[in-house]
Amino acid sequence: MIRYALRCANGHEFEGWFSASDDFDAQKADGRLSCPVCESAKVDKQIMAPAVACRRTDLASARGAEGDAKAFASGHDPRIGELMRRIRAHVETHFDYVGDRFAQEARAMHAGEAEARSVYGEATAEEVKALVEEGVPVAPLPPAPPDKTEIN
Repeated sequence: MIRYALRCANGHEFEGWFSASDDFDAQKADGRLSCPVCESAKVDKQIMAPAVACRRTDLASARGAEGDAKAFASGHDPRIGELMRRIRAHVETHFDYVGDRFAQEARAMHAGEAEARSVYGEATAEEVKALVEEGVPVAPLPPAPPDKTEIN
């Protein structure tokens, strides 16, 4: 996962996580990015220092209150993957899966034509772009991080 510092046209700053470096450009082009504060679709990356990967032994020696916080913030802490798995599990357990009807369901709830509830599902880039343009609040569910056994 790659973390970018982002800023909307209205100056709101936030972070975005992407599975690959070109995912930001693809999501921006498809209209799938928006500011969580004002919902502006005009979002750009900020200049930021790159995170440098380190060996686990280096990370362990950097522990302590400050080292722990830096490791977590940099994305090199294994708790990040666990947190992502827990968030995804929460969504899958407590939200209604609507499959490829996501765009229709989200639009109907936004228009007051359907009872509001938490849903997740599948949508094409064109559907997501249309939802964003209509002001329907949507957010991507990041993919589940790979298990450690898949990396080794």
